[in-house]
Amino acid sequence: MAPRWLALSALLGHGAAAGAQAGLSVPLHCRIGEGQWTPCTMTVQRIGEHWWLQVGQQRFEFRSDGRGSTTVGDGAGAIRAVQPVWREPRALCWDGICAKGDLPLD
Repeated sequence: MAPRWLALSALLGHGAAAGAQAGLSVPLHCRIGEGQWTPCTMTVQRIGEHWWLQVGQQRFEFRSDGRGSTTVGDGAGAIRAVQPVWREPRALCWDGICAKGDLPLD
């Protein structure tokens, strides 16, 4: 069985397995920009479509259209397009918002 973090492509909108799993919450570690890694939580409402990271008091809400376009909202009304990229060992980043740990797969 592959490590759970390998199949995260569904969360990125690149996988075909977008399901309707609501409310899956996973403790992770997150980093914003060049800040320190801190405990955070990823909650997945719909795999491949809608998830968010709660980092302290900040919530970053992600949405994917399933065709490679992903946006993030910062809770203050600003929404921007982001590109997912793997950094460091097992850290997934969306333009400066990074998460690592046992990322949910399905």
